[in-house]
Amino acid sequence: MCILAKQKSTIKVYKNLFEKTAGGIVFIIALITYTLSVEPTNSWWDCGEYIATAYKLQVGHPPGAPLFLLVANLFSQFAFGDVTKVALMINWMSVLCSALTILLLFLTTKSIIKKIIKDDEFIITLAPAVGALVYTFSDSFWFSAVEGEVYAMSSFFTALVFWAIIRWSEEVDMNPKANKWLIFIAYLIGLSIGVHLLSLLVIPAIVLIYYFKKYNFSTKGFIIANIVGVALLGFIYEFIIPQFVNIAGKLEIFFVNQLSLPFNSGTIFFFLLTIIILIISLVLSKKHEYYNLNTSILAFTFLLIGYMSFFTLIIRSNANTPIDENSPEDAVSLLSYLNREQYGSTPLLYGQYFNAETENYTDGTPVFVKDIKVNKYVISDDRKNSVPVYEKEKSGLFPRMWSRDQRHIEAYQEWANLKSLKKKPSFIENLKFFFSYQVNHMYFRYFMWNFSGRQSDIQGHGELNKGNWISGINFIDEMRLGPQKNIPKHLKENPGRNTYYFLPFILGLIGLLFHYQKSPKDTWVIMLLFFFTGLAIVLELNQTPFQPRERDYAYAGSFYAFSIWVGIGVLALSNGLKQYIHNTNIVNVVTSITLFIPLLMLCEGWDDHDRSNRYTAREFAKNYLKSCDKDAILFTMGDNDTFPLWYVQEVEGYRTDVRIVNLSLLNTDWYIDQMKRDAYDGKGVPFSLTRDKYKQGTRDVAIFIDKGVDKRLDLDDFNRWIHSDRSETKINFGKDYDYFYTQKISIPVNKDNVIKHNLVHEKDVHLILDSLNLDLNTSQLEKKDIMILDLIQTNNWERPIYFAITIGSSGRSFLYLDKYFQLDGMVYKFVPINNSSASKDNIGRVNTNVLYSMLMEKYEWGNLNKDIYLDETNIRMTMNFRNNFSRLAEQLITEKKYEQAEEVLNYCMELMPGDKVPLNYFIHPIIESYYDIETSNRGELLASKLYEIYKSELNYFFTFPASKIDGVQFEILKNLQFYNDLIQIALENKHPEKDVMQQDFQKFYQSFLTL
Repeated sequence: MCILAKQKSTIKVYKNLFEKTAGGIVFIIALITYTLSVEPTNSWWDCGEYIATAYKLQVGHPPGAPLFLLVANLFSQFAFGDVTKVALMINWMSVLCSALTILLLFLTTKSIIKKIIKDDEFIITLAPAVGALVYTFSDSFWFSAVEGEVYAMSSFFTALVFWAIIRWSEEVDMNPKANKWLIFIAYLIGLSIGVHLLSLLVIPAIVLIYYFKKYNFSTKGFIIANIVGVALLGFIYEFIIPQFVNIAGKLEIFFVNQLSLPFNSGTIFFFLLTIIILIISLVLSKKHEYYNLNTSILAFTFLLIGYMSFFTLIIRSNANTPIDENSPEDAVSLLSYLNREQYGSTPLLYGQYFNAETENYTDGTPVFVKDIKVNKYVISDDRKNSVPVYEKEKSGLFPRMWSRDQRHIEAYQEWANLKSLKKKPSFIENLKFFFSYQVNHMYFRYFMWNFSGRQSDIQGHGELNKGNWISGINFIDEMRLGPQKNIPKHLKENPGRNTYYFLPFILGLIGLLFHYQKSPKDTWVIMLLFFFTGLAIVLELNQTPFQPRERDYAYAGSFYAFSIWVGIGVLALSNGLKQYIHNTNIVNVVTSITLFIPLLMLCEGWDDHDRSNRYTAREFAKNYLKSCDKDAILFTMGDNDTFPLWYVQEVEGYRTDVRIVNLSLLNTDWYIDQMKRDAYDGKGVPFSLTRDKYKQGTRDVAIFIDKGVDKRLDLDDFNRWIHSDRSETKINFGKDYDYFYTQKISIPVNKDNVIKHNLVHEKDVHLILDSLNLDLNTSQLEKKDIMILDLIQTNNWERPIYFAITIGSSGRSFLYLDKYFQLDGMVYKFVPINNSSASKDNIGRVNTNVLYSMLMEKYEWGNLNKDIYLDETNIRMTMNFRNNFSRLAEQLITEKKYEQAEEVLNYCMELMPGDKVPLNYFIHPIIESYYDIETSNRGELLASKLYEIYKSELNYFFTFPASKIDGVQFEILKNLQFYNDLIQIALENKHPEKDVMQQDFQKFYQSFLTL
């Protein structure tokens, strides 16, 4: 009896300890998990830009994240001068924010559960712990927790605001000063605007909590409260954020232009007036004892105080920092920045469909810029006839299919099963696209990733074999995605393949139903949070098909809300067990088994969320810059060939002599201004055009008008025509446009400068041309094209010019200069030499001396072939490297340097082995090169491995039933094409299995013909 009593006493001690420390335990588990899996340097996409701008407090892309930058800058100081650790410190800030979010989720869920049950402290503690841990290891939240992006901090603000309103609801009946929480919430919301606007989406739920606490429930009152919540959200989003700045901007223009006062006088007056009005309002409302009004004014004041973090952007922009996107130097330009005008707009409630033609143009809002010469704001772009008016016959309510991009139109046809592309889509077809793509594919798929499982980390665009949600229960997955048996090994072992067997999802559904049964009011509050942080974003974004990356990170708030129900689901299970088991201790032990669910998620998700020891983004960025000669000008295009490069230059100070010019931004006047300035060791880009020649609204586009001129025009003469302001160089289409009358240009080559500045390798000097023939196979030139042509003329072959190989594969992407490119690794160098070694499939000649040095000696690989996780973005980048290695080997073989060629091929396969980087069609030329240097064993081995991959995929895809074969038809066709190419290589080189390969191909091809 004594032993039994001691055991019970020990159990009670541990139980009490768990109840008191569970929140801390959950926080520490999250903190340790994220710390162990955090990326040690910059990641892909926006992370490089955020880290670079935070480190030196610069201005990133609209609409800005000034508070994030300020806090991240603080964390960067903990690198203690070691610039290689700055990114880790900022990434760890996301780790800390995410772990705190988990703690707040625990506390919030516990408070909600306490309103349902009060007499079982163990379950009151266990249930929120399970919900919090499920969210800890959820796919989307874990992804954002280990990188230096805004979403981790945004999630923290969302959680903190929601927890604060829960605390208010607990204290308001007992504490007369409880309204301090409302003021605190308003301040948090104002601060959160300086991180991301996602935190605003908690507002409707906050209003409902306030209503339920302060008023007696009625149907009318409930409806009004919901309307007020949405209206308040709209008021802050549509009025306070943009209009506060808009009014300041209009007063600024009036004071400077009309009253001839100094710059910023109107802005200062507006802020002083605002402060005076707020002070008077606070004094009067307190004097007359209007306490609710006083609290509202205080809340509004603190919201504005939080919002003032955006002053950081104006201050830093006036310092002309090297990264100064949109250059928001005053209230006038800040409005355009906040409105994200450079990204354009999408129709939401009413607008055009994809096949609507433009009937007319109306005037847009004029763009004012500061002109210090005349001490006034002058119109840079009057925006006359700049806003298209679409035909009403092909416009409608709630237009979801609106993009005129041909790829998008083809996708609309597939997703909505459109019968005609010429007729206006019916509203039913419009809704079909909305539900099938925007809701199901771009939201529900992500939701199920987090609570059911994920098929792979390969981005899908509707295929049955890429990036779908799965459960791990074969017969259920087969109904949706086709056969789940005999999945090829390389697909089944994808690190992103995680299966939770619906367990978190079912637990959340149980929690939702139980919560509604016990507390319908609170259920509706959580439902509002779930809706506005999920489906409401879907409505607002109105996304087009073929997004450049998966967008699940944007919906993490709704996954947070569902995790509350996951926790309540544990309570529901405990409550159900008590109906049959009357021993509370046994019920608690059985219910504790639910901890297995987050443990399962941890085990499944670790391999595809562990980024420790991965340096690929940083080293690949350095490889871009290593490829460039001193004082080079490097053109880039997208996020992943720009932001990581900004990071290594701005933070690590690496190769700051290279000027990175982003072509997407080169269409803007403010970016051209910045490129003309020196930065660090980099000289300004030598554009000759003055600002009045390229300001917004001027030379945004030049149109080709065929005048029957067949001769090739010298570049100097061509530019002189385009740069001219004479009336004969314009053509009127509602407004004056610049035009060009010939597409054939001759670019003179200054051979002395080419040789003097070592722009070509000494062995290639004899290949230098006298002039380059450029054929502009386009009907229009954008501002960036005009600037590139101006640069080529002004530069006069003094500084080396490069284009990132990741810009694109079409001549249009490179302004048709590609026939004079030389492949120098991650870049193409613009050289005055004909591209004799390139083919239609390959851009750029190959100088083996240069490329060999880059790939074999200079490049670092960021532990590419070590035990690290390579996600799809990293894998895509490696395809460029494989292509470079194979092209170098091919050229070495042409030059009869067989030993070097073998070294290159072997190093390529050692660096990117098939078990790390999947074998695919990029291996074909490597196999051929192995055969060419008579190392047939290696060639045969690779060919056999690739043969097994193609065969396994085709065998698998042909097991799909007729009802689902369309979902993998493209994969079948692609595999057949690659398989056929492989057979040709096998036949030419007498592969031992060539006959078997050919026989198998014929079987597969016959099967394809019968589809």
